[in-house]
Amino acid sequence: MLSLLGGLDTPLGGQVLYQGEDIRKKGLAWHRKHNVAFIFQSYNLIDYMTAAENVALTSKVPTLPVLERLGLTKEEAGRSVRRLSGGQQQRVAIARALASDAGILLADEPTGNLDEDTAAEIMGILEECAHRMDKCVVMVTHSNELAKRADAVFRLKRGELQ
Repeated sequence: MLSLLGGLDTPLGGQVLYQGEDIRKKGLAWHRKHNVAFIFQSYNLIDYMTAAENVALTSKVPTLPVLERLGLTKEEAGRSVRRLSGGQQQRVAIARALASDAGILLADEPTGNLDEDTAAEIMGILEECAHRMDKCVVMVTHSNELAKRADAVFRLKRGELQ
């Protein structure tokens, strides 16, 4: 579902509409570049770049404040992402999406590699994106605790929307 919403895949039937227009009209790449930011479960960071460089790929604002807000230090922001822990890499992936101008934030298990306290903090940041920054946040999670904090919950069961 996230792949369809984000223009990474095309539906076998029907259309994916964004603001009333089929996302294929302007092109899937255009949709991904202008409308969507991703938080991938597997991070999808560029491993030879630093944390700050990865965030700068999507940001028009200074990257350090975004990374610091997610708990990384200035030193960690300057490290190659290969030298960061899994939890730190997840924070970089989240920072990259938050720094984007995109109106849609698609998050695949964004707190899966984080401890409980940090997961709650990240969920608060995602809520802020939705409520204060007016972004559409679509999150996939297996965590009932995180789902309870969502404005709306949709369940997929055996590939069917419940």
